[in-house]
Amino acid sequence: MNPNNKRGIKITGTGSYLPPLTVTNDDLAEILDTNDEWIYTRTGIKARRYNGGKPNYTMAVEAAKRALENAGAAAAEIDYILLSTSTPDFIYPITACLVQNALCADNAACLDINAACTGFVAGLDVARGLLYSGYNRILFVASECLTLHADFADRATCVLFGDSAGAVVLEKADKFFVSCMKAKGVSADEPVLYYKQNYEINAPFCEQKTKSYAQKLQMDGKEVYKFAVDAMPEAVKTACGEAGLTIDDIDLLIPHQANIRIVQTAAKSLGVSMNKVYVNIENNGNTSSACMPVCLDELNKAGKLREGMKICFAGFGAGLTYGAVIIEI
Repeated sequence: MNPNNKRGIKITGTGSYLPPLTVTNDDLAEILDTNDEWIYTRTGIKARRYNGGKPNYTMAVEAAKRALENAGAAAAEIDYILLSTSTPDFIYPITACLVQNALCADNAACLDINAACTGFVAGLDVARGLLYSGYNRILFVASECLTLHADFADRATCVLFGDSAGAVVLEKADKFFVSCMKAKGVSADEPVLYYKQNYEINAPFCEQKTKSYAQKLQMDGKEVYKFAVDAMPEAVKTACGEAGLTIDDIDLLIPHQANIRIVQTAAKSLGVSMNKVYVNIENNGNTSSACMPVCLDELNKAGKLREGMKICFAGFGAGLTYGAVIIEI
């Protein structure tokens, strides 16, 4: 086993925030040509949370406060705020800075990252690098407000998404850590999963004077499925191989909560029983990079995390990005 794999991280606190508004499949059936059976059999989703038009960063702040409380840490003790989001309220200021201001975490450097739904996996890898470059305590938050960007004219995709935020407080530790980050770049002309913001080109010395209209989240579900059921097992197997582990050495797999059929197919490909896979998609829907830290906080609150557990986080997202991280609790 590579000795560098013991240069790991310690999760000292977890926190999450789910908006109070629950939208069920029956609620969506009132505005869409759909029904509970159609949605549930295809996705495994019964309900999801909506932030009701409130800013994304407000969810991030609430999750961060809860993670700090769980860690017994003051905001002033945080020296880096790392934030994953694909749905920021602003291009700038970055969301991490909005969280820093709300928490009065005056000693913290700030950085936003965007790897779409792979953001939590990527962020753990980034956080580990930051910790071993001199930072002592990192607040890592993933916050996503997808429902504002869903296309409610497309019943196949809008039913998938929800809003949430999750956070962890991290320190370096002599614990196991290995990561596998990959990407399969797609064409900008024919992306598989994308969202393009509204802007108008009206600048000097620019030949192009066309207007690009805002587009809602678009997804080719079949292509995403084909990609995901291969990509997640590949990333997990690669991470295990790098670590000198077998899949049986993993105590718990927390995958991206995109679609229960994707999760089940990936687990079968890995030879992993669903008893070792944690899912909460039924009541939360797909909340992009926020889903994994929310899962982790649920497990923590339920007392299901124990010292020495090896947990594998595996995700995939727009880009196309994918990866896996194995950590020791």
